[in-house]
Amino acid sequence: MAKNFLVTGRPGIGKTTCLKRLAEILVSRGVTVGGMITLEVREAGVRKGFEVVDLLSGRRGVLASTGTGEGPRVGRYVVNLRDLEDVGVSAVRNAVDKASVVIIDEIGPMELLSESFKEAVTSALDSEKPVAASIHERARENPFGRSVLERLDVELILLSLANRERVPAELARKIANLLARQ
Repeated sequence: MAKNFLVTGRPGIGKTTCLKRLAEILVSRGVTVGGMITLEVREAGVRKGFEVVDLLSGRRGVLASTGTGEGPRVGRYVVNLRDLEDVGVSAVRNAVDKASVVIIDEIGPMELLSESFKEAVTSALDSEKPVAASIHERARENPFGRSVLERLDVELILLSLANRERVPAELARKIANLLARQ
């Protein structure tokens, strides 16, 4: 039986919104949820980058931004590996230690530039804790992404316009059932 749930789908379909809603449902039921969420940063309606947020502590950092800067590039974004690791990786590791459920948003091209991120993801997936993560639609093109998708303890959920409203509640129910068995 799966204890790790991966939400995938095209960009903009609502993967982050799904995980945020899942976390809200679980927290409203008294479940301790930790991990990381990435949020778009917009200025005048134009996406300028992404922020990484620690769900347990509320700490925030810059995951990526447009323009110039230090760090690797993914498309038009410069990835801030320091904040990814200081905030995001720490959030995932902390969640494995202190939370009942681990959220990871997203296993994608920017995040996979960090070996520490990959180690934290593996540690979370290997833990006894249920994990809900979003994974980039082209993750199979990356050896690490492929290895995550091929795990036997993973259920892959393709988010669509038809199901995106009901998936958070369905995931919350599955995770609650897992927690009740622990």
